[in-house]
Amino acid sequence: MPNQGSRFPKFPAFPRLPSIDAVLGELDKALKTLAATPVAQRPNPAGRNLAQNHLTDTEKAQVIGLMRVNHVGEICAQALYQAQALASRDPEKKALFEHAAKEEADHLAWTQERLDQLDARPSLLNPFWYGGAFALGFVAGTLGDKVSLGFMAETEKQVEKHLNDHLGRLPAGDQQSRAILEQMRQDEIEHGQTAIEQGANNLPMPVKLAMTAMSKVMTTLAQKI
Repeated sequence: MPNQGSRFPKFPAFPRLPSIDAVLGELDKALKTLAATPVAQRPNPAGRNLAQNHLTDTEKAQVIGLMRVNHVGEICAQALYQAQALASRDPEKKALFEHAAKEEADHLAWTQERLDQLDARPSLLNPFWYGGAFALGFVAGTLGDKVSLGFMAETEKQVEKHLNDHLGRLPAGDQQSRAILEQMRQDEIEHGQTAIEQGANNLPMPVKLAMTAMSKVMTTLAQKI
């Protein structure tokens, strides 16, 4: 007699909840990202050898807005990849997300340093951006590593696009910001390629469009607030 239980659909297992220690660890990372001065592991591409050309007030305001947006993007990257690492059950994939987060931490330090040089503050909404990105990353992670990697690949694709736009909008004389963004773009391309090579799923078009819309809201608000 056939197994009667086989007639019933199999539902995905309830997501594994992180331990208290893991939650405390993530809270510590969040506080360090949002409150501590970030320290890069790699030298800043905008090193001392690059000339600091004078920017007009209009050019300076434009650069501040662009770098504030990029700083917010790195705040989100920290939250996103830490959450995906937390949700992953595969040690190899967990290490991949953690490695990406470390490289994004360099970007965070570089954009913060550039804002400091311009006597500008980061976005006042950074705690909100961090929380939202962490929630998205954890949800993506609970859907499985292939979906999570697909989210990573699409995120990096969109970030690359927006970095290309920013490079085109930077004042010609701002060599420091340009050097930072060019290195960031190279790293983002590598992260996206790694995700694809590791078996990333291609996300449905509605998900991609939703990600684009959320990015547009973030960049618009972060540039001013």
